[in-house]
Amino acid sequence: MLTESLDRLALLHPKLIDLGLERTHQLLKKAGSPHQKLPPIFHVAGTNGKGSVSAYLFAIANQLGLKTHCYTSPHLCRFNERIRIANNLIDDEALLRVLDEVEKLNQNTPITFYEITTVAAFMAFAKIPADLLILETGLGGRLDSTNVIKNPLVSIITPIARDHEHFLGSELTQIASEKAGIIKKNVPVISASQIKEVEETLKEKASEMDAPIFFEGADFIWEQISTGEVKLKCKNGIFTLPKPSLIGQHQIQNAALAAASIIYSNNFTPLNDGLFSGIAFAKWPGRVQRIDLGKLTNYRSARPIWIDGAHNSHSATALAASLAQITDERWTLIAGMLNTRKTGDVFLPLKDLISEIFTVSIPGQPASLSAEELSENCQTLGIKSTAKPNLDAALSATSEIDHVIICGSLYLAGYALSYNDTLPD
Repeated sequence: MLTESLDRLALLHPKLIDLGLERTHQLLKKAGSPHQKLPPIFHVAGTNGKGSVSAYLFAIANQLGLKTHCYTSPHLCRFNERIRIANNLIDDEALLRVLDEVEKLNQNTPITFYEITTVAAFMAFAKIPADLLILETGLGGRLDSTNVIKNPLVSIITPIARDHEHFLGSELTQIASEKAGIIKKNVPVISASQIKEVEETLKEKASEMDAPIFFEGADFIWEQISTGEVKLKCKNGIFTLPKPSLIGQHQIQNAALAAASIIYSNNFTPLNDGLFSGIAFAKWPGRVQRIDLGKLTNYRSARPIWIDGAHNSHSATALAASLAQITDERWTLIAGMLNTRKTGDVFLPLKDLISEIFTVSIPGQPASLSAEELSENCQTLGIKSTAKPNLDAALSATSEIDHVIICGSLYLAGYALSYNDTLPD
């Protein structure tokens, strides 16, 4: 029933992505404007790290005992992962109920899957009281369906890089301008460190909206100390954050950005180290995730399997740093990619860490590169690569002592987690 409902909604528009807010506004009006009945909002945009920052914010709020809604995308294994209601994943019954409701209201009017399901999420959020809503944009910002909200607590901008150029533009200033579209009048903006032209674009938009803007590296500075804890310095003082639960230097940046957003939201008092204890407990599946149990490990007795969804140059560079942090030995990759991505963007940053790549097609993804084509692309990059018919064959080709990571696409990461029966919760 749930799958059938989601499949019907996916057929309402000929395009998967068709940026704009008009259809979302029209359907929200029919639904009684649930986007105007939401708890205080942390609105998150950017290219990389949106989900991790959202995960840290959610964990912080959870540890503080706050009832928190959360909206993220895409999902890895189940659509339910996109919507958390008062701290818990929406259950199948509640999800089906709100999807049926929004489908009836829409009356077969053309609308994209993301638009109609975002409206459904707003409807679900409006039904249950909560203290906070963590709201992650999908693609872009200015024309993203989440951008119908008016007065968030803060607007958060994670690192901006080239991605989805066919929708957001080929120049970084164009992409930054789209992301900056979430900035609202007089609402504080908290941004990760950005390259100069991106920073200038964000400052210009913030000035236009009379929105105070705070940048990592200028208005808040972090440093990891020998204990693994993080010292965060900002105008409000110096705070000690616990060692972040997620792996990688970029995750320290994400944790600091989440903490700075809490501080500059002017919504939490008193400001003290205890506010940030949740940073030690954040979970974000498919991002340098260690797997010790399940079918994937049947081929492994000596070492775990790792899974990551890096699929562009920026995230692959962060992944490379994380893998180097885990071990100074070389890695065997099991990789799959979509044909909308450039092989070199993902695997060149990893090249010096790779001993071999076993390529697979991503099951259930028509846009997946074939294992053979991806293998040829990797060989062109000077990387030893062999195509395999499926995940089992790729895993069985690895050595017991290899350090193995499954990567190249969030879709492959999701498939691997489903195959391993370790669904995100």
